[in-house]
Amino acid sequence: MAAASSNIQPSAGIGLKAEHYRSILEQKPALGFFEIHAENYMGAGGPPHRYLSAIRESYPISLHGVGLSIGGPGPLDRGHLARLKSLVTRYEPDLFSEHLAWSTHETGYLSDLLPLPYTGATLERVCSHIAETQDFLGTQLLLENPSSYLSFEESSYAEADFIAEIVRRTGCGLLLDVNNIFVSAQNLGTSPMAYIDAYPLSHVREIHLAGQDVITEETGQAVLIDAHGTEVADAVWDLYAAVIARTGPLPTLIERDNNVPPLEDLLAEARRADRVLNRMRQAA
Repeated sequence: MAAASSNIQPSAGIGLKAEHYRSILEQKPALGFFEIHAENYMGAGGPPHRYLSAIRESYPISLHGVGLSIGGPGPLDRGHLARLKSLVTRYEPDLFSEHLAWSTHETGYLSDLLPLPYTGATLERVCSHIAETQDFLGTQLLLENPSSYLSFEESSYAEADFIAEIVRRTGCGLLLDVNNIFVSAQNLGTSPMAYIDAYPLSHVREIHLAGQDVITEETGQAVLIDAHGTEVADAVWDLYAAVIARTGPLPTLIERDNNVPPLEDLLAEARRADRVLNRMRQAA
């Protein structure tokens, strides 16, 4: 499937949070776009849809799914796909993304994005699910790279190569989460720049930036958690600048799903992302 056209400019956006609905409509901040979590808007109506409809009149929207379970062992939930289709039809998002992860089991839904072994069997399953999703929704899916806390001995692909093969087979695009690169590299003892060098950057259409938490295991080893509850770390900003130097400016989201701060704090981080994007434009 060819990449869909998008009205989202290569500038910064933030996630749309209920705490900020009224402030956004009153202030109309200068932002490139808002991203919404699809599962927050799968009800038929009510205040969330009323506010989103009003905000959609002034801003492009990126639709981000967290519950499709692209890597799950069973078939995709057709009811979930139908609800996604309804959102796509209703709000005409400029971008649609999901995660390279699984979150379903035959007994129900697991409220987490769980890792996958990178094997031939997993590749076939993920590609089949992406193709089904794109065909059903009539839009390109952007696949987000995961944050990793462990690696699988059975994996026969490096993650970047696995993702590149998915793109080749399905025509999907990519959402590059820079914080996930940093978290995975720190946890697995790998090089974030080596990952970026191997990644199919020409297919990236959106970038995510987020903060992380640190926990200390009983062994004393520190583990980074992709928690989305703090500001973007300086090391992630540096990695983001390295990515943009290779890709050129791209739509960039500031993710904050926990400990949601005042709107102005998120706008300040969005302005920082815009400064990085502008420096790259000037250097081009």
